[in-house]
Amino acid sequence: MSLVRFDPFRDLAVLQDRVNRAFGDVARRNGDDDLLAGGPWVPPVDIYENDSKTIVLKAEIPDVNKEDISLKVENNTLTLHGKKQADKEVKEQQYHRVERTFGSFTRTFTLPATVDTGRIAAEYKNGVLTVTLPLREDAKPKLIDVAVH
Repeated sequence: MSLVRFDPFRDLAVLQDRVNRAFGDVARRNGDDDLLAGGPWVPPVDIYENDSKTIVLKAEIPDVNKEDISLKVENNTLTLHGKKQADKEVKEQQYHRVERTFGSFTRTFTLPATVDTGRIAAEYKNGVLTVTLPLREDAKPKLIDVAVH
């Protein structure tokens, strides 16, 4: 007998796949933003610390206008909110296949207490939002010289 690791998310993914196959393209034809139309869209994010001791957050949000993106910092929480619009030039009847997801998205990140929230900066270029989160000066590591007697 082999051990099988329990993964509740795998079971949900299998169930969602079965429901999608059962309904085929019906969910895409009604044009409503419901659960069967692909669910919520969440942009992928990378978070890392660079050599200058700054935390960098990069979010892939292609085809989103700068005006449709908002960043808010409150109580050491960074909230990224936006909306990805569907192509208005292409009519729904003209599509052969739709795999990209559209609609509103929200991502929330808890910031460490060492981040200087007054110096946070953001840049949107080539579909990638880059948010730089500089550390407070007192939070950066300091090198201490050891005196030898």
